Amino acid sequence: MPAKATSNPNKPPTKSKKKGAMKGVTVKNGGKLSVKQGAGLTAKGRAKINKETGSNLKAPAPNPKTKKDAGRRKSFCARSRSWKGERGLAARKRWKC
Repeated sequence: MPAKATSNPNKPPTKSKKKGAMKGVTVKNGGKLSVKQGAGLTAKGRAKINKETGSNLKAPAPNPKTKKDAGRRKSFCARSRSWKGERGLAARKRWKC
C-alpha cells in the first residue's frame, strides 16, 4: 500500500495561530465581562482576538433575529451544556440557554 501524500513534504507543520489568543484578555483591562455582568468577551476583547488570530468572533445572540444567529445560539448552548463553573453558567445565562 503506498504512503499517504502530504500537501508539502518540505514544509514543517505549523502551530495553530489561535493558541494563546486569550492571553492578556482580562476583566481588569476590559476584554472580558465579570461574572456579575454575564461573563463572556466584550467588544474590545473580541476585536483584540480577531485582530491577533484572524478569527471572526461575534457578539452573543440571546434573541436571534436571523436563522444564522439562531443556529449559532443552538450550537453554543449544545457545546456549553457541560460547563459547570461560575463563568460558564453566567455565559449560558447571558445566551439564554
